[in-house]
Amino acid sequence: MQKQIILYMMLLFSLTNCKKHYNNPPNTNFHFYDSLQTAGYVRSYLLNLPPNYNDSSNFPLVIAMHGLAGSASQMEQDYGLTTKSNNAHFILVYPEGVPSDGILGIRTWNAGTCCDFAMEHNIDDVQFIRQLIQKLTSTYKINSKRIYVTGMSNGAMMTYRLACELSTQLAAIAPVSGTLLTKQPCTPARAVPVLHIHSAIDNKVPYAGGYGLANYYFPPVDSALRVWASIDGCTTAPPVITAASLYTQTQYMNCHPNTSVQLYLTKDGGHSWPGGLAARANADQPSAAFNATDLIWSFFSQFQLP
Repeated sequence: MQKQIILYMMLLFSLTNCKKHYNNPPNTNFHFYDSLQTAGYVRSYLLNLPPNYNDSSNFPLVIAMHGLAGSASQMEQDYGLTTKSNNAHFILVYPEGVPSDGILGIRTWNAGTCCDFAMEHNIDDVQFIRQLIQKLTSTYKINSKRIYVTGMSNGAMMTYRLACELSTQLAAIAPVSGTLLTKQPCTPARAVPVLHIHSAIDNKVPYAGGYGLANYYFPPVDSALRVWASIDGCTTAPPVITAASLYTQTQYMNCHPNTSVQLYLTKDGGHSWPGGLAARANADQPSAAFNATDLIWSFFSQFQLP
């Protein structure tokens, strides 16, 4: 009789454990599109969880913003960010801009004075990203002190705007081939580390400023970096740290603790993501100076919110 009771208890314990396991299954979908609704629009995004997601916790989150006429799938295909997410073990999300009402449905971001449908219709992309961060951090095992944003072209412009308006949520940013275009002065609540990547021969978003992509006017990149150097408390004469055959690295000095403002300026590449693929047939060939994806993750890895 005692043996039967013991066997019954063991069976009950086993069934209880199975039921608990069934109610809390491991995540099996690591790469998928999802959406959320904000300001009257259904906003889409592509999410990638690293392969060790079920075995660990406190993952960093990288938000990757595509360029004008780009998309989540285009950015994933061309820049190697998903492979980096899987190898370096961070969660990666590619939000998508609202498509225009034209025949091509071009996706853009409202970065201030650029670009196209998103700017013209005053799309609240800051609110979209704010809600996206809230949704992802409440659903997945994300370290809220390690959220980063990078972007290409119009996505880089949006990256700067997010740093201006969501600074308390972002540990660092890395704009590529864009500049600061906010309509209002950039007044973040905290200093934000900045890594900017650009080409000296970019004629779509000229490094020295001027008219470029879709005949928009773009302020000089140096002006954006000076704004952030002031915000981050840096001195105003950044020395050259690295002078390589295909690029120079400059860095503002004496910044606030745990901040940095750096520029990697390539001599080749044009309007492109260094080390990546050309976004379309007639796009500029990417710089061969370095791999921007590797460089960006190395930079992000140094910073977290206090």
